[in-house]
Amino acid sequence: MDHVASVILGGGRGTRLHPLTKPRSKPAVPFGGMYRLIDIPVSNCLHSDLSKIFVVTQFNSASLNRHVSMTYTFDAFRDGFVTVLAAEQTIDTSDWLQGTADAVRKNLRHIKPSNPTDVLILSGDHIYWMDYRGMLALHRRSRADITIATYPVTIEDAKRFGIMQVSDEGRITAFKEKPENPSEIKGWELSGEMFRSDDFDTDEQVVMASMGVYIIKWEAIEQLLAPDTGSDFGKHVIPAAIHSHRVYAYPFSGYWEDIGTIKSYYDANLALTDPQPQFALYDPSLRLFTRPRFLPGASMREVYLKRAMVCAGSKIEHGAVEHSILGTRTICKSGVKIIDSVVCGADYFETAESLKLNREIGRPDVGIGGDTVIRRAIIDKNARIGYGVRIDPGDNMADHDGDGYAVRDGIVIVEKDAVIPDGAVIPAR
Repeated sequence: MDHVASVILGGGRGTRLHPLTKPRSKPAVPFGGMYRLIDIPVSNCLHSDLSKIFVVTQFNSASLNRHVSMTYTFDAFRDGFVTVLAAEQTIDTSDWLQGTADAVRKNLRHIKPSNPTDVLILSGDHIYWMDYRGMLALHRRSRADITIATYPVTIEDAKRFGIMQVSDEGRITAFKEKPENPSEIKGWELSGEMFRSDDFDTDEQVVMASMGVYIIKWEAIEQLLAPDTGSDFGKHVIPAAIHSHRVYAYPFSGYWEDIGTIKSYYDANLALTDPQPQFALYDPSLRLFTRPRFLPGASMREVYLKRAMVCAGSKIEHGAVEHSILGTRTICKSGVKIIDSVVCGADYFETAESLKLNREIGRPDVGIGGDTVIRRAIIDKNARIGYGVRIDPGDNMADHDGDGYAVRDGIVIVEKDAVIPDGAVIPAR
């Protein structure tokens, strides 16, 4: 697979994931207690024997750049790399990236020296396992200029995706980006029986949606991304290419989740605590790569656990954790109760000097203070939560921003590095 370049798109400002994207780009958002979202497409590439990987970012790329450089370093005997391409202004282009196609277009000069015959284009905020070699085989067998990975969605969900009409031979004959009215895709339906699997089971009519995963021939990409051909793949490039190039669909029926909102992020994380999670982390053939941290195992004393994931370096005393994830270096003092929550942990252990300073200035330690109760929340990294704090959105809490926290989709998000004083009640009532 030496002649395939993989391009992972970091997305825009990530406003729907705010405040998780306030200090970082979307692919750098923590996931599953010890990973970042970027680890998923990179791991899929490496498992597919693809090792020339570009990550395109525009906003808050420092954290992502640091993670990539510390994680994906290949030895001198392997011709591969994972590199971040931050948006830049040049003599020829003075504006920033305007969309998915524009992001690839403005980086073709960085991709071309890797001499690819095909370019694999991925999103940095999707959760799924896929061996791209199967998709590449179909791409070459059908002599396609573009191959799009497709996923079945119901008519009701179609307005969130790019929807396509596909011929019996798999060629895409029509494409509509996020159709508002079902009449726009009338006649494009397929039987749910065609896609029945353990991951997708419905008797409703379904249509084929784009997963935002494309394989494009190098010759075609240079033509399709010529100046003034549009800034977005779904809105401009793909609809035009259907009439001038061979565009084919690659059906995918495994687990796939688009992490576009706080609610989808929250649900995808907590789904990892299911007895048989759809996104497999315990399959020895599907390792999710990330940065090694060399941490001790989690330490727990008299702790009640139910459907919980507790990551390395964590310490819990006399508490309860139910249907929750505790990320690396999560420190919980005595009496803490965590329910239906995602705690991202910390980037560091505090030193004795730091703990002493906390006492002197009245600042909570990094972690969760004693007798604190947290329910239906996301606690971002390095948060300092005091003693006796109550974090619980209750029912029907409207979206709003507070001091060091926000409420989105009925979920409280405590921001990275936030300081929540002793006895605080969040949201304030």
